[in-house]
Amino acid sequence: MTDTPLPQLRTAQRVVIKIGSALIVDPEQAAPRQAWLDSVAQDIAALRAQGTEVVVVSSGAIALARHQLGLTRRVLRLEEKQAAASVGQIRLAQAWTDALSRFDITAAQLLLTPDDTENRHRYLNARASLNTLLGLGCVPIINENDAIATTEIRFGDNDRLAARVAEMINADQLVLLSDIDGLYTADPRTNPDARHLPVVAELTDSIEAMGGAPPPGYSSGGMRTKLMAARIATQSGCAMAITQGQPLHPLARLRDGGRCTWFLPATDARSARKSWIAGSLTPAGQAVIDDGAIRALTMGSSLLPAGVTTVTGDFDRGDLIAVMDRHGNRIACGLAAYAADDARRIAGHQSDEIEDLLGWQGADELIHRDDLVLLMRTEPAAS
Repeated sequence: MTDTPLPQLRTAQRVVIKIGSALIVDPEQAAPRQAWLDSVAQDIAALRAQGTEVVVVSSGAIALARHQLGLTRRVLRLEEKQAAASVGQIRLAQAWTDALSRFDITAAQLLLTPDDTENRHRYLNARASLNTLLGLGCVPIINENDAIATTEIRFGDNDRLAARVAEMINADQLVLLSDIDGLYTADPRTNPDARHLPVVAELTDSIEAMGGAPPPGYSSGGMRTKLMAARIATQSGCAMAITQGQPLHPLARLRDGGRCTWFLPATDARSARKSWIAGSLTPAGQAVIDDGAIRALTMGSSLLPAGVTTVTGDFDRGDLIAVMDRHGNRIACGLAAYAADDARRIAGHQSDEIEDLLGWQGADELIHRDDLVLLMRTEPAAS
């Protein structure tokens, strides 16, 4: 337990709310749970009345269209998911428009792909659009653009998408409405000794080990992706809550002290640029480094070529790459000062050898410390 005061939804200035398909869609009627949706819209109106700006990341497009299109198999082909998303996105946007309009709130739709958050230029454009919509009094409704996303280039879950959006717009709170009221030490459905954790002050290895595999069904989430989202959000200075979403007025319940797990924001929240680097989901390549380089990084040094053992991937100068230890753990990420082929040529060599190896003198570092973010604790695990 920490002495730091817990976040409170009633004091949030800007909040992102993530809602999964199972909450939005009635599986028997393949239609929105209208009474529930109306209750959430009323909760959002109450938040706005207290001065809180609200962004919603909403799943449900594919689930809304599956039965309408006769796509009732549990597993759909990629092109079938894209077709269902094309139909369902219209229904989902209309459902939110109808619900929010009852409270004189204008809904806006924004569909994002990973490239919209991974590419710095598009990231800044998306952020500007969201900030403008919020300034105009709208509630943006965001979903992954499943109609054009491919299996290889997609978020795959809206938990991490919501975390990236929260980081993008400098939200102070992220709320994941779920089928469970927070994080437990084990799965409470199968382990009667599982304990609920009301607050997580730091995402340690033992906390992350509590995440399980995604549940069966339409959802692609699960506790593991929620913990991934927590890391993205908290590292950017945003508190995150996981709370039960099934009952009516779930946000009002959370605002009034309902049961949940709060993940506290990191005390050393990064700059906006480093938060974007840290939140990247699809690095263009990898650099495997030795133990000496790991120690140097933990002391605040840049990544020098001498500490790099292997470089993989096809990336250009300025692209984001992952930094891995020899066991395959991702310990950092950053912007490469060299393209992939040049990085492979200088890997393992001293910086003063770069000119002889390449025929021109470039940066002394493969990744400068200003362009590098550590992602996890790197001290040896206790035996």
